[in-house]
Amino acid sequence: MSAYRTIVVGTDGSATSFRAVDRAAAVAADADAELVIVSAYTPASREDTAEAEDALKDEAYLVRGWTPAEEALRAAEERALAAGAGKVRTVAVDGPPVDVLRQAVRDNHADLLVVGNRGLNTLSGRLLGSVPSDVARRAGVDVLIVHTSDR
Repeated sequence: MSAYRTIVVGTDGSATSFRAVDRAAAVAADADAELVIVSAYTPASREDTAEAEDALKDEAYLVRGWTPAEEALRAAEERALAAGAGKVRTVAVDGPPVDVLRQAVRDNHADLLVVGNRGLNTLSGRLLGSVPSDVARRAGVDVLIVHTSDR
């Protein structure tokens, strides 16, 4: 029996978060575990969406009916499947990233949480906390912090 049955990984659509997805997918493939890819978001107001539509003109469809979280999850799922993960689910949840990830771990009975290290070694991360350090302290399960930053 594998050490991990369900793995949760967070993504915000950035290149560094996709590196964490790649690593989580590889672990999931090796463990024959389910991979749950989670993206936390805050919905845009109607005013913000209208401003973006005005600025984007012909590309206004990018902010209408399709959230950045959904696009990040679609791309992350494709990467995870390409990396060999066999069982992949995606979840977009409104809320702060640390809270959303902790809830996803509980809701899915996950035994591993994977996050990237972006923000971990920054001054603001050391003073104010960062997603990787906060989830490492509060997740309640094993946490794999993937080296994703270029520094």
